[in-house]
Parts: sequence; C-alpha cells; structure tokens
Amino acid sequence: MTMAKMELSRTTAVVKEIWQLHPHVQLLIPHKTDTIENVAEYIVPKHTQVLINYWAIGRDPKVWDNPIAFLPERFLGCNVDYKGKDFQFIPFGAGWKTCPGLPLGVRMVHLMLASLLHYFDWELSGGLKAEEMDMRDKFGVTLQTLVPLRAIPSEARDLQCA
Repeated sequence: MTMAKMELSRTTAVVKEIWQLHPHVQLLIPHKTDTIENVAEYIVPKHTQVLINYWAIGRDPKVWDNPIAFLPERFLGCNVDYKGKDFQFIPFGAGWKTCPGLPLGVRMVHLMLASLLHYFDWELSGGLKAEEMDMRDKFGVTLQTLVPLRAIPSEARDLQCA
C-alpha cells in the first residue's frame, strides 16, 4: 500500500469516527412500520412511527468499545460502511430514507478535510491542549459542540510538490 493510500485510509477513518462520535443530527428521519414487528422482546404494532436515536447508537458500549473516546483506528481495516447496511453506523440513515446528499456530502467532507490537513498546520487557540477541549454536544435540530472549536491555521512547513 502506498503512503498516499495509507493517509487516505486514515483520513476516512477520522471522518467515520467524527460521524460516530458527533453526528450531524441526533434523530434520523422517522420511519413507519408496514407490518407488526417483533423487536427484541417488544411487539411494535403496524403503522407505528419509529425514531432512531443515532446519537445514542454512537455511544452504546454494547455496540462500540470505549464509545466516547476518539479512536479512528477502530475503522482501519474494518468493513463498517456509512451507506446504511451496517446498522451500528448509519450517519446518513438507511433504506429508502437514506440522505439523498450522501454521495456529494461524503466527497466534499473528504476533499475539504484532506485539503485543510495537507496545506495547513493547526493549533488550538489560547494554548488549549486537545485533552482539555469541551466535547459536550449542544442539542437542537442539528448537533453542534457546546463550545465551538477555535483552531488557528498556519501554512504547512513541509509542503512538498510531487
């Protein structure tokens, strides 16, 4: 594997970890059952509106080891994908209610993150250390961090042209 492919894999793992820890929405688009469903020990009647709390799935220790730690390596060499087939990781929803912006959104996030990391070195403002950051969520229609991230870019020193 080339160095570029390894870095791309790492970038993808970081993006997936961010979507697992800090999803853009808490609840996915509501679904309605077509038939009577038996889920675990519960009977869900026909035509019941079902809300999926994706934020809670991302923090469930039955689903993720050490769920609130930032561990992108959990996605390295792992086939868990965001396209709705792996129900422990569905940041864009699943089934016919999958977010229609998924293909464009995924490409744009990867392109922007890779570009920002390639062209700039980053430091937190005010001498703050990464482990001191307040990572609590602020709930609303979309999820945001309670305290906004303030990072200072500087031109990357070791930028090499191929």
